[in-house]
Amino acid sequence: MLRPLVKNTYLPSSKKTSMIEIERKFLVHSMNFIQQASKKAVIRQGYLSKDPERTVRVRIKDQQSFITIKGISSASGMSRFEWEKELSLEEGSQLLKLALPTIIEKKRYFVPHEHLLFEVDVFEGAHQGLVLAEVELKSETEKINLPAWIGEEVTGDPNYYNAVLANTLK
Repeated sequence: MLRPLVKNTYLPSSKKTSMIEIERKFLVHSMNFIQQASKKAVIRQGYLSKDPERTVRVRIKDQQSFITIKGISSASGMSRFEWEKELSLEEGSQLLKLALPTIIEKKRYFVPHEHLLFEVDVFEGAHQGLVLAEVELKSETEKINLPAWIGEEVTGDPNYYNAVLANTLK
């Protein structure tokens, strides 16, 4: 059975019923978040479709594999449809071989801050040196206090969408 997944990680899993992802994205200007991280994951991901109205991503995160379909972003760039399904590691590995260039490689740090969980991606490979933080919200109007290591907001800037990064080399 297919089931929706929303990554609002601060909500109990029983509340994860919406297929709309609401998030803000920021550049990170300091690596001080690392000592605050509760865990870390190694991620490799590629895109089977980079059509901005419906991207299809395959991701291997540590020993788990997922396929994700994302819709077009709202005018603010904060919200969009997202559906995700866990695959076997073998299925994910085979699908990743079909991905369009370039495969994105990154380490993701999970950093709790107040009532939220920031996911901080430290890119490797073609985008080494890029560090981005995302935070999932309950609504587009939710007010948040940002950690000191957060820099410029890039929410809605397509240059920082992973599907766009997969098209570009530094």
